[in-house]
Amino acid sequence: MTSLDDATATTSPVLATARAARTAAAAIAPLPRSAKDTALLAIADALEARTAEIVAANAVDTAKAAAAGTSETVIDRLTLTPERVAAIASDVRDVAALPDPVGEVVRGNTLPNGIDIRQIRVPLGVVGIIYEARPNVTVDAAALCLKSGNAVLLRGSSSAYASNTALVGILRDAIESAGLPADAIQLVPGESRDSVRELMRARGLVDVLIPRGGASLIKTVVEESTVPVIETGTGNCHVYVDAQADLAMAVDILINSKAQRPSVCNAAETLLVHRDIAGAFLPLALDALADAGVTVHGDAEVLSYAEESKVTALPATDEDWAAEYLSYDIAAAVVDSLDDAVTHIRRWTSGHTEAIVTTSQAAARRFTQLVDSTTVAVNASTRFTDGGQFGFGAEIGISTQKLHARGPMGLPELTSTKYIVTGDGHVR
Repeated sequence: MTSLDDATATTSPVLATARAARTAAAAIAPLPRSAKDTALLAIADALEARTAEIVAANAVDTAKAAAAGTSETVIDRLTLTPERVAAIASDVRDVAALPDPVGEVVRGNTLPNGIDIRQIRVPLGVVGIIYEARPNVTVDAAALCLKSGNAVLLRGSSSAYASNTALVGILRDAIESAGLPADAIQLVPGESRDSVRELMRARGLVDVLIPRGGASLIKTVVEESTVPVIETGTGNCHVYVDAQADLAMAVDILINSKAQRPSVCNAAETLLVHRDIAGAFLPLALDALADAGVTVHGDAEVLSYAEESKVTALPATDEDWAAEYLSYDIAAAVVDSLDDAVTHIRRWTSGHTEAIVTTSQAAARRFTQLVDSTTVAVNASTRFTDGGQFGFGAEIGISTQKLHARGPMGLPELTSTKYIVTGDGHVR
C-alpha cells in the first residue's frame, strides 16, 4: 500500500516505476555475490565502451547550463569527460571487489535454552536517491545499491537529465545482459517537482530515501517525505590551526582542504587560527590562499593581516560563518583558544568534517572529544572524508544524522538486519 489515493496510485508513472523496482528488489535480494559482481563488471565495461555516447549526452546538459548562466563550479560538477567516465568505471570495479555485506553476521549467540540467534545483514529493498547536478552519482548509487542487493530509483536534477537518461539506459542494458532484471536500476520519470513529491510519498513501495545536494533539497526531503529518510548534509567544514602547529603543514592542509576541489561537500569553508600563532601563520596562509585564487571573508583581526597581503579580503558576516560556499571563498577568524574554536564550530558547523592541525597530542585529543561531527581529522585535509578515500569504494553520500548511517555511506549502510532464530522444537 502507498500513502497516495487509489486513483493516483493507478495512474502515476512514478508509482509504476516504484512497483517495478519492488519486484526487481525481491529478485536480486537473494542473489549470490558472483551474480552481482558479474553485473557490476558488465556496467564498468559498458561505461567504457559507450563513453562517446555519455559525453555527447552530457554536452547537451552542460551547454544548457552555460546558456542559463550557471556558475562554473556547478558546471564542473555536472561535466563528464572521457577521463571522468573512466574513473567512474574504475570505481564500479572497486565496488565489485569489495566484500558482499548481505548475509554478514552482525552478532549471534546460543541462549541457555539452546535456541540459536543470529542477526544478519539484509538489503533495505528499494532505495530512492534524490540528487542534484552530479551525474557520477547516478552510477555510484546504482553500483552500491546493486552490490548490497537493493533496487534503486534515481531522481537526478533536470539539469543533468540528458546525462542521466543515457547513463541509466547503459546501466540497465548492462545488468540485463548479465541476467539481472533491468528494473533494479530505474530513472524516476518526469522532470517536474511533482515526480519528486510522488517519490517522497511512495511509502510502502520505497523503503528509504537518500537526498544528496544543497541544504534546500535536503530540508525539503526531510520535512515533506513520508518515506523514511537518511539525511545527508551540507559541508560547512572547518580547519582549526592550533597554537602548536607546524606552519608548513598547516598551510598545505588548508590549501588542499579549500582549493583542491572547492565545489564538493568536503572542501573547507572556514579557517580558525589560534591567537598565539596568528602572527606567524596568517601572513603565510593569506598569501597561499591568494595564490590559489581564494577570497577571504575575515573577522577584524584577519582583515588587519590581509592589509599586508595580496589576498582579496572582505568583512565576514553571520552568513559567511554559516556558508557552504562551494567556491573559491573561505571565512576566517582568530580565536583565543581551542575551546573557543570548538564553540565556534558547534555553533556554525553542518556536522560534516572538521580538522585540527597541531603537534600537541593533548590538543588533538581534546578537539576530537569535543567536536561532534561525522569526521574529525587530525593533521589531515578535510578532503579525505570520502567513501573512496576511506576504502569503501564509491559512496552513496555522507550522512550527517546520528542513526545507523553516519559519515561516508558505503555498502554496510545500505543494509538493514534481521534475526534468524533456530530451535529444535522449542516452545515458550
